Amino acid sequence: MLFFASKICNTYFSTISPKLLSKNPNKPDNPAVSKTIMRPKTTCSNHTVLTRCFSLAIILILRTSLTTSEAKTLTLPLKSQVIPSGYLPRPPNKLRFNHNVSLTISITVGTPPQNVSMVIDTGSELSWLHCNNHTNTNPLLPDPFFNPNASSTYSPIPCSSSTCTIRTRDFPIPASCDSNNLCHATLSYADASSSEGNLASDTLRFGSSVNRGVIFGCMNSSYTTNSESDSNTTGLMGMNLGSLSLVSQLKTPKFSYCISGSDFSGILLLGESNFSWGGSLNYTSLVQISTPLPYFDRSAYTVRFKGIKVSDKLLNISDNLFVPDHTGAGQTMFDLGTQFTFLLGPVYNALRDEFLNQTNGTLRVLDDPNFAFQIAMDLCYRVPMNRSELPELPSVSLVFEGAEMRVSGDQLLYRVPDLVRGNDSVYCFTFGNSDLLGVEAFIIGHHQQQNMWMEFDLVKQRVGLAHAQCDLVGQKLLGLG
Repeated sequence: MLFFASKICNTYFSTISPKLLSKNPNKPDNPAVSKTIMRPKTTCSNHTVLTRCFSLAIILILRTSLTTSEAKTLTLPLKSQVIPSGYLPRPPNKLRFNHNVSLTISITVGTPPQNVSMVIDTGSELSWLHCNNHTNTNPLLPDPFFNPNASSTYSPIPCSSSTCTIRTRDFPIPASCDSNNLCHATLSYADASSSEGNLASDTLRFGSSVNRGVIFGCMNSSYTTNSESDSNTTGLMGMNLGSLSLVSQLKTPKFSYCISGSDFSGILLLGESNFSWGGSLNYTSLVQISTPLPYFDRSAYTVRFKGIKVSDKLLNISDNLFVPDHTGAGQTMFDLGTQFTFLLGPVYNALRDEFLNQTNGTLRVLDDPNFAFQIAMDLCYRVPMNRSELPELPSVSLVFEGAEMRVSGDQLLYRVPDLVRGNDSVYCFTFGNSDLLGVEAFIIGHHQQQNMWMEFDLVKQRVGLAHAQCDLVGQKLLGLG
């Protein structure tokens, strides 16, 4: 087993990891068509960050093939950092905001081991490293580059191999052959900034856990749009359902997490877990399809969305709006890499109208048609700065097949950092309109998952949900309480 701890800083911007999908009825043949995304008009600069940092205790439990009969427990550090725009190129199913708060893990790669720091991303498949043929002069510090020439166990993947021809089938941009007949991969933003290199395998070490032959991208050509890209992050660790994701390669049967809504502590477990001490889980099945569809991400953690309640009132929304169409548009996915939750336009509008109706006379709406927080969150309120707490708010429940997620209290409104109108702070509804992002999907972000035990059972293909006091859960599993 592996245990990690981290510290995360919250910033003004966040990432989102659904496909970039056009809402135009005349959908393009290629869903990865470049799009121009307009930023909201605000008084905040592009580099505005929230200075409040919070501790997030993370546990990753990974069963390994050790020589002993029992899995060992190892303690390793996790941290977070602000990744400048353009520094971490991702497939075009990643919308780019100006800053990205990323959870990173420090591990070693190669033989002899090289220290690297990788962003953990449940919305991506291919793990990859920035590669360069130089040696880190300080072996105690993570290097922003991995040197493949210094590793005796590094092995490039030929383009004729089944790894290149079959296991890359869900890559947004198909793998190809380079001049040396090696498997070549390209990751690209919608604005054409990109990173490319060859697929390879090498040994990854998590503490004393040795994992040989792990496949990743060794990226040797990258384009960055930000001169501040002096980050020490070496690459990205893909954690979705794709065949080349880390959880797939290591055959991880299950992972779980629980994020506190009070002090932002929490836990993430990768591997088997036992939630019996916390109550029963309600399960909803993962939706998986074998036929590729242009607007359906087959590697995402997709579930069946059935409806929305505001307080106990079930909204009158047609069932057809929650079902993906023949192109795959309209899927519902859980994504730990996305901060807030985004709903398709008609569903969002119904929720927005009812929440407005139930908060009428309680909150003062921000009357500014030109403002939308993070592009898609256009329902905002003015709250006096001298007010110590928010008024009582109606809860919002997301109803899935077999399970329900109830969002309440401070989870429903998010204070926009450094934005003041008169003597008022600005708070925005934490649900957004997917249409304003050009995305044809429902994305359930991690903000709405606070104080929920979330279990992803990859063997039984289901997601388990249960309300929990995640700060207490973290203390219990860390042995602090």
